[in-house]
Amino acid sequence: MKKPLILLIAFVAVAVQALAQQRPQYSQYMLNNYLLNPAITGIEDYADIRVSTRRQWVGLDGAPVTYYVSAHTPLNKGAASNKFHKELAHHGVGIAFHTDKTGPLRRSGLTGSYAYHLPLTRKINLAAGAAVGLIRNSLSSTELEFTNPNDPLIGSASLNNNQFDLNLGLWLYARNFSVGVSAAQLLEGAGSFRTPEENRAAFGLQRHYFITGSYRLEPTETLDIIPSVMVKLASPSPASIDASVRAIYDDRFWVGASYRHKDALVGMVGVYISPLLDVSYSYDATLSSINRVSAGTHEVVLGFKLLNNRRIICPQWIW
Repeated sequence: MKKPLILLIAFVAVAVQALAQQRPQYSQYMLNNYLLNPAITGIEDYADIRVSTRRQWVGLDGAPVTYYVSAHTPLNKGAASNKFHKELAHHGVGIAFHTDKTGPLRRSGLTGSYAYHLPLTRKINLAAGAAVGLIRNSLSSTELEFTNPNDPLIGSASLNNNQFDLNLGLWLYARNFSVGVSAAQLLEGAGSFRTPEENRAAFGLQRHYFITGSYRLEPTETLDIIPSVMVKLASPSPASIDASVRAIYDDRFWVGASYRHKDALVGMVGVYISPLLDVSYSYDATLSSINRVSAGTHEVVLGFKLLNNRRIICPQWIW
């Protein structure tokens, strides 16, 4: 038996009990923190739309493949009358869809979000948001091999489980810094409806907590340096820490690197092409033992700025 197949079998055995509970992983989360924190909904002056694909552990059969589409926009957002007054409070609404497939396991989610942005001072704002939706976990039994010929899962094309989802978040931000806390999958399966077979497959949700922070340094007029960090807590899984730094030149081009503790080194690059379009790419060099059979992870993100009347090229609040 080939080594990749051995690893895949072990991976799927864990996935059936655990991976369905985990949210997808994104290397370029800092470009679209909306995926982690609904308080960001409507933070920019335009409709922010993101489309992404992520192929994890390329070369390993059945490795995770993730796609998402997200969109959020402000409502009745107005500017301050002059530089001595605070920005006006405003609302935001958004929607996001993702699908993630690992071997015989597929997870899809659809959420709608709302946020309220309140200026605390002329420079500092606080936003609170919530997202509600539905998560669907599917297990294709036709892609599994059973040691027990009488297993009740045999003969079932797939097992499907739908569960309600609730996410909450806070976001404190200014032109040069941001701090966010959020919680996801808070219902933890309480809103699910499943058959005895689906209970046997151990579908469920795992609460996630995210803490993020970033700071924007401006050493020159054309260069910005942005260090950022994310801590993810999802007990009983171990804590995950991402530390990254990005350099933006002339509000047009950027490069960056990230370290995910005991998991990967990430290289990133992107360009803000126009007031409508931007594109970015990242590559994860795996640090775990999977790197013996994997060619790494690729992630591409396309961004669109609709209703961008001010023709903003580089995002003002989510850099």
